[in-house]
Amino acid sequence: MAALGWVLSLSLAATLGFVIGNSEGDALYTLRRSLTDPDNVLQSWDPTLVNPCTWFHITCNQDNRVTRLDLGNSNLSGHLVPELGKLEHLQYLELYKNHIEGTIPSELGNLKSLISLDLYNNNISGTIPPSLGKLKSLVFLRLNDNRLNGPIPRELTGISTLKVVDVSNNDLCGTIPTSGPFEHIPLNNFENNPRLEGPELLGLATYDTSCS
Repeated sequence: MAALGWVLSLSLAATLGFVIGNSEGDALYTLRRSLTDPDNVLQSWDPTLVNPCTWFHITCNQDNRVTRLDLGNSNLSGHLVPELGKLEHLQYLELYKNHIEGTIPSELGNLKSLISLDLYNNNISGTIPPSLGKLKSLVFLRLNDNRLNGPIPRELTGISTLKVVDVSNNDLCGTIPTSGPFEHIPLNNFENNPRLEGPELLGLATYDTSCS
């Protein structure tokens, strides 16, 4: 009976592993379908595999959970997908220097393990989602050289781990935060946003939330 229970436990673990791996693979394959890939860098992304850990540009941990997505400078175009928010163990989301358009999905705020979000040098538009303030492990946030508008979400000031923020060369508006991690971010990381005002003076300048 004990042996049977052990076999059933193994079977259940294998089944759960398959389901988890497949859900992450499904999320990544949804991204693949939303992208144009003229250089075939995503050719190895086979949705029939048990998990995506053997795909090029994907790194997994010892439990076969996706921890890195490295597709910087890959000549990709298209848009990001909400399903990326399902990669709950993801630490590095590297999609810089491509031709990606559309908006940043608010679901990226679900990536609680994320350390680095690098979307710089694309054609991304829309606003910076306030949900990114939920990324309490985030160290690097590089969104520069896109077409982002709206204010810098004040939710980001609550990320104590944040060391690098670069939102230069966009169309952001409002004022530059000065509290929390923003106290140490150099001003040139905010430059070339013609509608962005200087650092807010706490108690003296009101934060304009009506800019868009």
